[in-house]
Amino acid sequence: MFTINITMAVLLAGVYTVGFYLLMQRSLMRVVLGIMIIGHGANLFLQAAGGPPGDPAMVAAGVPENMVDPLPQAMALTAIVITFALTTFLLALAYRSWVFLGHDEVQDDLHDYRIRRLPRRYTKPDSLVGSDSEANS
Repeated sequence: MFTINITMAVLLAGVYTVGFYLLMQRSLMRVVLGIMIIGHGANLFLQAAGGPPGDPAMVAAGVPENMVDPLPQAMALTAIVITFALTTFLLALAYRSWVFLGHDEVQDDLHDYRIRRLPRRYTKPDSLVGSDSEANS
């Protein structure tokens, strides 16, 4: 059984940490960079989960027990293409936002701000109040 070594685990944790940190920033360029780094972290994880290097995954290459599983490599290639497409789309959106607004800062949603400022109160419905008082007596 193959296990991921500690160096790869620390590297993956660092890549994901940097990616999520950038994803939570207020600049659209940093958000795009965060998504790119998270995509690269997913590719590293897929390659690490593929197991140790071995023989090529071909039927006539040799003993089947020594062959590498081709599925993680195929998934990593697919993830690279998806990350590239998502990155180009997000860069186009960020550029369009910069052209129209003149900056790339993400603004707060005013409706969420109003809801956040409302007082937090919890009132029980009348049917529950009556059943609580009857249960206590």
